[in-house]
Amino acid sequence: MTSKKNYNRIRVVLAEQDRTNKWLAEKVGKNRTTVSRWCTNDMQPSIETLAEVAEILDVDIRELLLPTKK
Repeated sequence: MTSKKNYNRIRVVLAEQDRTNKWLAEKVGKNRTTVSRWCTNDMQPSIETLAEVAEILDVDIRELLLPTKK
């Protein structure tokens, strides 16, 4: 059994800003299910979409990604 790898912090940043998946879905013009799958790391947004999410949330795109090096 392989464990799911987390790549993004979208859920964390939404929580920090007291925002919902539904709110983000409306802002990026995506289905709520799609945004939910990003938040659970079941799938990842494209780089272009991640940049749009960063702009909407007013954060550096790097804040939406988990670091690969300590």
